[in-house]
Amino acid sequence: MSEGGQGELVLLMRRIAAGDRASFGLLYDRTSGKLFATIRRILGSGAAAEDAVQEAYVRIWRRAADFDPAIASPIAWMTTIARHVAIDMARRTSERISAAGDVIDADMADRLADPDADTERLAAGSGLARCLDRMEPDRRTMVLLAYCEGWSREELAERFNRPVATVKTLLRRSLILLKECLGG
Repeated sequence: MSEGGQGELVLLMRRIAAGDRASFGLLYDRTSGKLFATIRRILGSGAAAEDAVQEAYVRIWRRAADFDPAIASPIAWMTTIARHVAIDMARRTSERISAAGDVIDADMADRLADPDADTERLAAGSGLARCLDRMEPDRRTMVLLAYCEGWSREELAERFNRPVATVKTLLRRSLILLKECLGG
């Protein structure tokens, strides 16, 4: 970015520190491409990078008053924040994936049938557990991680060492099998 561009970013940062939302929009327009590229290199996934960029700009908004042009340029300061967000996100994802053991599906299936639920819901839960038991172990674990634990397709792809598109297809087919098993 040119020297004039850096001066503009410094001015925008001062305005943002004062709560100026319009300046924040301009800052985003001028810098989001660079931050997205930085984060994407760290995370590898476009979807994860989009989430991280959003988080980075939230932090930039909240910490704008901490920016000091005598210490760093605005883009260097923002890139540092973006890198930290991306690294934090990558670390959380790795911890989440490594924390998931191979024997998680039985525990999750037990939680599907709530003992405090009414009889009809309890029967549906045990029917679901029966249908899950009929699935291949990897598919069952994938379904449970996705729909009980909220794992993203990217996290599942990493956990099962498969492409994201394959994970999407396997989840869709697994849900169709569950629907058929449960009687449509």
